[in-house]
Amino acid sequence: MSLYTRFAAHLDAALDDLALAGVLPEGLDRRNVTVEPPRDASHGDLATNAAMVLAKSAKANPRQLAEALAAELRKVGGVEDVSVAGPGFINLKLADDAWRDELARIEAAGDDYGRSASGAGLTVNIEYVSANPTGPMHMGHCRGAVVGDALASLLEFAGHEVIREYYVNDAGGQVDVLARSAHLRYREALGEDIGAIPEGLYPGDYLVPVGRALAAEYGDRFVEAPEAEWLATFRSRAVAAMLVMIREDLALLGIHHDLFSSEAELQAAGKPEAAEKWLREHDLVYDGVLEAPKGETPEDWEPVELPLFRSTKFGDDQDRPIKKSNGQWTYFGADLAYHFQKAQTADQLIDIWGADHAGTVKRIVAAVAALTDGKTRFDVKLVQMVRLLRGGEPVKMSKRAGNFVTLADVVREVGKDVVRFTMLTRRSDAQMDFDFAKVVEASKDNPVFYVQYAHARIASVHRRAAEAGIEGGEADLSLLGTDELALVKLAAQFPRVVETAASAREPHRIAFYLYDLAAAFHAQWNVGNDRPDRRFLVVEDAAATRARLFLAARIGQIIRNGLRIMGVEAVSEMN
Repeated sequence: MSLYTRFAAHLDAALDDLALAGVLPEGLDRRNVTVEPPRDASHGDLATNAAMVLAKSAKANPRQLAEALAAELRKVGGVEDVSVAGPGFINLKLADDAWRDELARIEAAGDDYGRSASGAGLTVNIEYVSANPTGPMHMGHCRGAVVGDALASLLEFAGHEVIREYYVNDAGGQVDVLARSAHLRYREALGEDIGAIPEGLYPGDYLVPVGRALAAEYGDRFVEAPEAEWLATFRSRAVAAMLVMIREDLALLGIHHDLFSSEAELQAAGKPEAAEKWLREHDLVYDGVLEAPKGETPEDWEPVELPLFRSTKFGDDQDRPIKKSNGQWTYFGADLAYHFQKAQTADQLIDIWGADHAGTVKRIVAAVAALTDGKTRFDVKLVQMVRLLRGGEPVKMSKRAGNFVTLADVVREVGKDVVRFTMLTRRSDAQMDFDFAKVVEASKDNPVFYVQYAHARIASVHRRAAEAGIEGGEADLSLLGTDELALVKLAAQFPRVVETAASAREPHRIAFYLYDLAAAFHAQWNVGNDRPDRRFLVVEDAAATRARLFLAARIGQIIRNGLRIMGVEAVSEMN
């Protein structure tokens, strides 16, 4: 239980006492009552909006209710002062020992400090990456992969059961193009001069090994054969080879999915038909005619009756077809069936999509609301593209890939940890530049370095203390001063950051918090540059050193816990 959770419990008890005394009515809705750090640290250590939130329902004056509640909170152990501000905000200042006690709790919890039970009993399915199986991972996939994987770890840390899923889009026309591209490389492997790759086929060299494998397996059997005889075989072999490559690329980032769900298998199993049947039974699909396209109507347009999903019932601007006029499923129809399947095994669904899919969010959210009767929380997180630079100049494309920079090349150049941390240094829906020079820069402006450096400094001071014979022994935390306890106050926010980040589905909040914590630690460290007696290691003062080492170790623990959520290693040395 975090410090904020404990004081929320104290607040609940105080509200119960006011209800028993007749100051408050019984059974008020307290869901919007919060206990959090005040925006201005000079106001105190904790703040609550309880009086402001409950006053209207209680038919009470907010200020008077706040005064009554403040009187109850003054009775809580560890509270040094309670004040009422403005129309009814309540600020609490805690005694220094409350923060020293929190340091001990961080030590006791260790790797579990910040872990929450807020998601206990909930299963969340997170679908992320889901790139078409037509080639290696490129940097366009990287950001969504990291965001999805970090979010999965964050939700697990917050108590959820998490299913990591990759949806393999292997039923569309793009995999037929892949099969034709593989056939070209198959002929090349058998000695044919294929010349330049025709426009419309995948040009990357990554299909050369696929062609060789097919040549070794089938010889010249399919060189002159009509497409109908080899397309399905080449498609399945090529997709399988691409998935092996995709898994290997993702593994370089430390990403492993629990499920790889096939769109082709989903359709073969009749899942779209089952979803349509269910929707018709609930009057959510009907046969209708789409409106003519807005603007100038094409000459070849004619009204066609199609099965339409009533997405306008759920906030969409028009009803959407789930089948094409040729009877094939639309992308929306197939996605609808896929989400119907996922909702059978999870309480909550999350999709991580590229920002280019923003136009389809409303309709799929409507579909999930319909399919689950609004009972399944469903979030779509949009991820903007990443612009690759080197010293401010755009990076040239990869010859091997054909027309993009591969994820593997980037990870091998700068390292997994740099890539993962950098991808979480901005909101996922904000544009991002990834400059190869800046992401490895040893400066405060590089969050990756700054956080890692804080952890390395902590490890270093412990090594030097051990060499000086000071490491170990009882730490007298009463020797920690005001500035040092301010660092504890920031450290104690970690559990709350975990819960709010998990609730908002925003793993970048962990990166932001770690940067702030590292900055505060570096600032405290730098005090010793001007005041040798304030250094973390003062050989002449073993007692003060042990107290500060205890503090530093706890900051290091939180950095490790946060980096673990992000999938980043906490280094102990930096060259």
